Amino acid sequence: MFLDISQLGVHYAGRSKPAVDGVSFSLQAGEIGVLIGPSGCGKTTLLRAVAGLEHAGAGSITLARQLVSSATVHIPAESRRIGMVFQDYALFPHLDAAHNVAFGLTHLPAAQRQQRVGEVLDLVGLGNVHKRFPHELSGGQQQRVALARALAPQPRLLLLDEPFSNLDVDLRERLAHEVRGILKAAGATALFVTHDQLEAFAIGDRIGVMHQGRLHQWDEAYALYHRPATRFVADFIGHGVFAQAHIEQLGDEVVVHTALGDLTDMLECPLPGAYAGGLCDVLLRADDIVHDDNAPVKAQIQRKAFRGSEFLYTLKLQTGETVMAHVPSHHNHALGEWIGIRAEVDHVVTFPRETGA
Repeated sequence: MFLDISQLGVHYAGRSKPAVDGVSFSLQAGEIGVLIGPSGCGKTTLLRAVAGLEHAGAGSITLARQLVSSATVHIPAESRRIGMVFQDYALFPHLDAAHNVAFGLTHLPAAQRQQRVGEVLDLVGLGNVHKRFPHELSGGQQQRVALARALAPQPRLLLLDEPFSNLDVDLRERLAHEVRGILKAAGATALFVTHDQLEAFAIGDRIGVMHQGRLHQWDEAYALYHRPATRFVADFIGHGVFAQAHIEQLGDEVVVHTALGDLTDMLECPLPGAYAGGLCDVLLRADDIVHDDNAPVKAQIQRKAFRGSEFLYTLKLQTGETVMAHVPSHHNHALGEWIGIRAEVDHVVTFPRETGA
């Protein structure tokens, strides 16, 4: 592995709990990893520890087979050959784009420096802005200049801390796709921090979900959504709810009884013995619930959010339980209206029933 983090712990003085607590994951050369989680979950602290800006109190960080951090070893940030792209880009306002990019290339002869600046500006699609100053560039262009500057010295690892957070929503996801293409073209290994799921899905090969200093799951986006390892990941990623369920073995078939009816023919369903009495909570995603006027189960529309091609409906069943559903936007039902719904669940994800549920 190119980047290997093992049982990493980072603790700030005066705090009872560590900011990063026993985190382990790895990246292969050329992979893009993303850390995602709510504010204060420890993702930026972890990124700073990889950069060498925070000391490891426990565990280790190995980069290209070199131990750079542990409780007894700390290679200074300037000796790690790591590039960083910050939230505010940190461009020098008095320097044009070319001189901003050339800032970290003073060790090269002038001709090589100029050649490298041209290469990376072309790589990020800004070959025509050499002489333009930051205030003459759009937010997206400034972000790409910052990326070019970080790539110019050919770092072993690139770290990006919420680089799109100052941009509007539509631009963020588009730029995330563009940056992924740039990083792949450069063959760069990168670790990215964001709180935005769409950014994470757009840019990451591997995504880690953090909460209260711990890494709950490090996986591909598909697995995070369809096979969440913990209840927190299931709740944090995507839209969904937990519904009470009862798993029962009926002959050769395992059946999951829910308020939406029985779920059967489940290839990945846990056995009833996994939970006391077979009682559990099942995760129902918004795309597991299908609007069907002929379905026997009816639900009342509590909330609706227009998403262009679809509505996200929040629905209350007659049992009092709540589910969510993606419904094509031409099915424009009124609040309070009762509609038919049924469950189509391809991935059965269950967790122990919460106390008091």
